[in-house]
Amino acid sequence: MKVASEINYSILWSMDAKRVYSLYILCIWCLITPHLFAQTVSDPNFEVKIDNPLYPDQDGPLILYDTNHHNAFSLTGQYKTFADIVRAEGYQLRDQSAVISKEALSKVKLFVTANVLSHPSNWDLPNASIYSEEEIELLYKWVHDEGGGLFIITDHMPCAGAVSELAARFGFNMMNGFTDRLDGGAELFNDTLGNLLPTAVTNMEGRKVNQIRCWGGGGFIPPKEAVVFSRLGKEYRVYFPTKVKDMETAIRDNIPYIFGQHLANGAILNCGKGRVCIFADAAPFTALLQGINSKERGMNHPDARDHVHLLRNILQWLHR
Repeated sequence: MKVASEINYSILWSMDAKRVYSLYILCIWCLITPHLFAQTVSDPNFEVKIDNPLYPDQDGPLILYDTNHHNAFSLTGQYKTFADIVRAEGYQLRDQSAVISKEALSKVKLFVTANVLSHPSNWDLPNASIYSEEEIELLYKWVHDEGGGLFIITDHMPCAGAVSELAARFGFNMMNGFTDRLDGGAELFNDTLGNLLPTAVTNMEGRKVNQIRCWGGGGFIPPKEAVVFSRLGKEYRVYFPTKVKDMETAIRDNIPYIFGQHLANGAILNCGKGRVCIFADAAPFTALLQGINSKERGMNHPDARDHVHLLRNILQWLHR
């Protein structure tokens, strides 16, 4: 993959520090493993259409979107479609660009974290938790005691490792590896295949989700109290390399793996007064164009027509 070598630094100097850092993270995301993470950009031609928004007067609950933990997807970048749908539904949406605090959580109903990283440039093992013990406990108590709604969006290594301790506090055991469908086919989840299950977020009245499409991602072992809505199976392997570059080309025989049986990639959980949703692939909740051929990846793909419904259903379920 060719990499542009010329940058207009006069533009960079005019940005504030946060935007420069976001650009740096995006460059790392696109370049460090080009075969696995070919450059993606938000699809400018994807039109967000919301029928009967939940809050037509734009007075819905405030949602905090985490941007303080090396999150590669910003609300103005690759997660712009996510932001567009959230706002079209009538929610208020704001970046959480500081350490998580009790004061910040007290003002919101939902908290969203997507694709956190332990380190912006070193993705090899170990992938330590990016959330501090204090932040994890604050989020847990906010959900359990205060009725907050937590949406954890993660992905394959190293994202799963970075969020693993937060997920574990709610009973989820993240697989910090790479999922691979053995037949090389599209990663579809639907009734026919038996890997998409009827739940509160897939069978909401008026917005049934008939199919989900994924592009890589990860998996996890849910707690027994959780309700799984999409699951892997024997047609999947989850590989556990020590270095990300080991997955750039043909998968070597010496990389350990487990089969995908008994692993989920989407689940919901009632936790005390609050609720949690976790999904192990970030692409389904936005609309991207990938690589030089601008391949559709996410809500803009023909296989993913129900993804807007899925996102709306999850957010509505999280805050009852």
